[in-house]
Formats: sequence, C-alpha cells, structure tokens
Amino acid sequence: MFERTGPAVAPRVWEVGALCRAIADALEARFNPVAVRGEITGFSRASSGHCYFSIKDATGQLRCAMFRRAASLLDFSPRDGELVEVRGRLGVYEARGDLQFIVESMQRAGQGALFEQFLRLKAQLDAEGLFDTARKRPLPLQPRAIGLVTSTGAAALHDVVTALRRRVPHIPVVLVPAQVQGVAAPSSLVAALSKLYLLAQESRAPGADGALIPPIDVILLVRGGGSIEDLWAFNDERLARMIVQSPVPLVSGVGHETDFTIADFCSDLRAPTPTAAAELVAQPRDVWLGALGLLAGRIGDGVQRQLDIRHQRVDQAAARLGRPSGLVARQQMQLARLAQRMRHGVLLKMQRLAQYQQALEANLPQKLQRSVAQHTERLDRAALRLELLDPRLVLQRGYALLTDTDGQAVTSVRQAQPGDALRATLADGVVDVTVAQPRLL
Repeated sequence: MFERTGPAVAPRVWEVGALCRAIADALEARFNPVAVRGEITGFSRASSGHCYFSIKDATGQLRCAMFRRAASLLDFSPRDGELVEVRGRLGVYEARGDLQFIVESMQRAGQGALFEQFLRLKAQLDAEGLFDTARKRPLPLQPRAIGLVTSTGAAALHDVVTALRRRVPHIPVVLVPAQVQGVAAPSSLVAALSKLYLLAQESRAPGADGALIPPIDVILLVRGGGSIEDLWAFNDERLARMIVQSPVPLVSGVGHETDFTIADFCSDLRAPTPTAAAELVAQPRDVWLGALGLLAGRIGDGVQRQLDIRHQRVDQAAARLGRPSGLVARQQMQLARLAQRMRHGVLLKMQRLAQYQQALEANLPQKLQRSVAQHTERLDRAALRLELLDPRLVLQRGYALLTDTDGQAVTSVRQAQPGDALRATLADGVVDVTVAQPRLL
C-alpha cells in the first residue's frame, strides 16, 4: 500500500551576493571573534599598507587579510614560516566568494618548523665560514660567456633571457636546466651546477648548436618567487656546499626582494630577482659602445693634434728652406769664401816656413857651438859629482866597509854575534876579522 505525499518544497533561489552575506552572518554568529594558531605562508605587504597571507598547518590553510591600521600595531616583521597566533573575525570576501579571516592582532607563537630548520642550517654554515665576505669574488666587468641554471618551464628563464638579449645580445649563454621545486630539486640543482663547473673550467665550452663558445666567466642560479615551501630547495645543505665550490663568481636570484635563502648567503652576490641577477652581470651594450665611441673620439682628436703639429713643423722648415736655387747660390758663395781663406792661409804658412828656414841656416853654426859648450859643461859637472860619491875616497880617510861571509853589509852590532867571521874592506886591501864581543854605543 502506497502513501501519497504532497508536492516537494522548492528551495529558495538566492542572489549570489545575498547568499554570501548570509554565510558571513552565520559565520559571524557561530565563530566570531576567533583566534587561530598556524604558520605564515605567502606573506606580502601592499603599497597601501595592507598585508595579505595565509595561515596553515598540516591539515588546512586559511586565507588572511590584515589591514593597515592593525598592521601598524605589529612589533615585528612577519615572515613566511613563522608560527603565529592571530585574532580576528571570519568572513566572506563577496567579490570572489572566498572564505577570509580578517586579522585584527598578531603575535609570535614560536617559529615554524621550516623556519626553525632554516635558522639552524644558516647558523651552522655561517660558523663554518661559508658566508664569509672574504671569499666572495667581484663580478667580471664583461664576461665572455654566462652560465645559467634554472627550470626550462619557469618564468625566471624568460625574464633572464629577455634581460640578457636586451643588454648583451653578443654574449653567449650556456643553460643547464634543473628542477627548482620539489623533493628532487636539490639533487637536480647540484647536478646542474656540477656540470656547469666542468664547462667553466674548460678553455672553450660547447654551445647549444655544438659550436664552441668562449669560457664561462660567471654563473646565474635563478628561480621566481613563491612560498617558503616553494623555495625550500634553495635551503638545502648540499646545494650550499656546491655553490661555494664554484670556480667562477656565482649570482643567486631566487624569489622576490623579500625572499632570502641559504643559497643567497653562499653565493658571491645576491640579486633581489632573476631579472636583477641578469642585469648585474650584463652591462648594456650601448654603454660599452658609447665608451668605445668616446675613446675613438679621443684617439681621433689626439691623432689630429699630432698631424697639425707635424704640418706646422713642415711649414716652418719650408719657410726656412725657401727656394732651392737660392740656397744653392748661398752655399756656393760660402764655399768660395772658404776657398779664398784657405789659399790665403796656405800662402801665409809657406812664407813663414821660408823665413824660418832662412833664419835656421844663418844661425845654425853659432847654435851648434853653444849647444856643444853647454853639454860639455854639464858632463864635467856630472863627472865631478860622480867622483865625489866614490866610496874609495871615504876609505882613504880611515873608514872600512864591514861585510859578512855572504857579502852583505854589516851596519849594526845587532847583526854580529860572538865568533862570527866578518870581512873589513880598507882603502888598499881586505882584512878578515872574528867578532869577540859586540857592544852598543
């Protein structure tokens, strides 16, 4: 037996906005005010001063907004990964129909697990010296080639390539793709850098078309922005240790300006964005062309000045030279004057020589007689001095020359010893004597 029922009651048809307001009213009545504990992710601050982020834990996530008035009361700067307690009101953002938590106050509840892990690793590597500024190298002013590690599907690749093509289209780029997010990303990044290091140490590296390109002088490690979970691969210890082994300067451009990773601290230079990383290693070609143009202008001016100086010297020399025929005539006149002076000098010398010969012939006998007399007189004086020095004249006055058996003169009693045989030479002969007892006067 069947029971007959009445017609089904049709549900109320809502306007979308009215339904959102009704849901908001229900949430207001059921939950508000409410306090939530969770980890911050995707934090951003708009130019208006409003803050937007999400609160999450292992099982859920809640979109949050904190308006400027409440944000101005914060006594710290919220960061992704921090564990916080927020108080506010649940509501519905009617423009999108999203559940939204309006945060009226926030305080730290302890740092989130990922952020705590980040801080521990940062402190460890810092203590080991991986962040020391002394080991960081300056970027090359004009690299011969640029190495690039990023994902082929990432927006960062497009940004970097666009910047490099705009600024330095003449510099080749070697891309080694890698995963930049997920569990396998750290190993992929380490492998990509390892391959690029080998290429950087070679004199020439192969390009995409197989042709050899110049040596790699700098490496870019880039990735676009994201949450702390999205960027976590760049906080890997293995990647950090690989970065500090780079044979050439390495620039990290990971995330946005407010994002910091372990890779940033290990690299030679941290760029706030991937585009900024490309711009740091790529001075615009127009700048170099302008500098070359300036140098070329200076060289041209210098060459022109030297040419002007040389031309002026040529003009001055030409003015001094004048017409060649006039110069020849002046030189001929000078030669004639010199020839005349030479002839006059020769005649004068010949006259003086003749006069000297005549005087010499006339005075020669008289001069010869005077010369002979002078030499005879000198010879007589020398003979007299020599005779006076004859030792025999001394011996004739009673002196004797005393010598030893070897013929050496004995001039002191200290040269004679008792019993020595000596020889005394007198004016008319020699006497052999024997020393009895030497005595000093």
